[in-house]
Amino acid sequence: MSTPRILWVDDEIDLLHSHVVFLENKGYDVETASNGADAVDLVREAPFDVVFLDEQMPGMDGLETLEAVKGVRSEVPVVMVTKSEEEDLMEKALGSQISDYLTKPVNPSQILLTCKRLLEQTKLRRETLSQQYLESFNEISQALREPLSHADWTPLYRRLIRYDLELAGDEGARQIFQDQFEEANREFGTFIERRYADWVAAADTAPDENRPPLSHEVVPEFVLPELGNTPVVFFVIDCLRYDQWRAFEELLYPHFGIDTDFYYSILPTATPYSRNSIFSGLLPADLVDRFPGAWGADEENEHSRNQHEEALLHDLLARRDYDDLSVRYDKLITGEHGRSFAQDATNLTQHDLSAVVVNFVDILAHSRSDSDVLQELAPDEEAYRALTRTWFEHSWLYDSLRTLADADCTVVLTTDHGAIRSLQSSKVIGDRETSTALRYKYGRNLKCDEEDAIFVKDPEDFGLPRYGMNTNYIFAKEDYYFVYPTNFHHYENLYRDTLQHGGASMQEMILPVATLTPKS
Repeated sequence: MSTPRILWVDDEIDLLHSHVVFLENKGYDVETASNGADAVDLVREAPFDVVFLDEQMPGMDGLETLEAVKGVRSEVPVVMVTKSEEEDLMEKALGSQISDYLTKPVNPSQILLTCKRLLEQTKLRRETLSQQYLESFNEISQALREPLSHADWTPLYRRLIRYDLELAGDEGARQIFQDQFEEANREFGTFIERRYADWVAAADTAPDENRPPLSHEVVPEFVLPELGNTPVVFFVIDCLRYDQWRAFEELLYPHFGIDTDFYYSILPTATPYSRNSIFSGLLPADLVDRFPGAWGADEENEHSRNQHEEALLHDLLARRDYDDLSVRYDKLITGEHGRSFAQDATNLTQHDLSAVVVNFVDILAHSRSDSDVLQELAPDEEAYRALTRTWFEHSWLYDSLRTLADADCTVVLTTDHGAIRSLQSSKVIGDRETSTALRYKYGRNLKCDEEDAIFVKDPEDFGLPRYGMNTNYIFAKEDYYFVYPTNFHHYENLYRDTLQHGGASMQEMILPVATLTPKS
């Protein structure tokens, strides 16, 4: 077990030398700082198990330092050390998420007991969570052997994500969990292969226990029912997964009442299909029939296939007899667009419905694939979530949502698809006309290992357009990605461990749609 690390921050730290030596003799590694700025730098450089923080310091005082420390490492326990016992000060400190406070003068035994309580509490909580998961392991494994419906898969996925978020620090439990998560995704791919065509065939009926809401039903099921009472702001965050939403949700709880529901993305779980389906209220095959000129030929070009979302939304509203609404549409791609949008956020409530597409998370996912720096910052799922949370916490999007929290409106927030780390390659054979995406392909006579993909011989069965007499589709299961035989090893290495979408996995398909009601 590693030596517990303590940071003690006090502008008179030299007078506490005997206390520091006492803790070091008890087996603790103690760093010291004489001011808030140095303390924040130390916390930024390396994690600490406990921070003792003097409340009264020149420059950054204790409360300011506390806020800065929590901004860098929100999980670290902080103990406020103060000369004052004033109630309002204690309320401010406790409201700022301190773990405890001590009144000066403190003696070494007090400090030692506080360290033991906080550190043992963290250890016990971690052990309890690990034990809870290990007790659930057999239950989850048994569930995966049973025939599950979509109504079973959604809570199972939520449960797995909860353990994924909470099993930090226990590498043994995490390895067991990772193996089980992979097993769950294998079973989920088989489930989608068996049931998806039935969902499409029943798409003209209301979602029920036999099928979930799909992409084309997001607006009718979750947005339109909110219209009429207050203005509705509808955010679609490209490529946001449920685990990332959990990080956003935690930051938004102080500002909104949040009701999170779920829908399933259509296949392929890729922006040209899923987001157009959201805004049109149509499956891709129906969209192409209704608007034959609206879908460009270049599937990789955002401006080709997703440039008509506003018009598609107006058409959807007209078909549903909502064509008298005041509607605003924004697509935000760059940071400059976003910052300008945030300054104007209050004006969203001047419309009955405002639809906002946010592209940054998708850009972050693709940039991680292309940037050695981002791969170093986000080498695994936990780090990628943390990176996304850091962006959101300091983003124009968070600023915009906090502005809306002070307005009379309803916010509906969702995503068009998720993403998965692609770790296993599958050799695919197709002709020159075959599409280029890594998690799905369409073309003629496509071939790959049957265990790696869902094969669709008749596109109409999956609600997909046909581009020729012999068009078929394949969708990658689990975390596979498709590579052609030519220069196979080069491209296999190039695309391994990149974040991709388009296939059939829980991360890509089971998606949150949250209704946010301002608490103010």
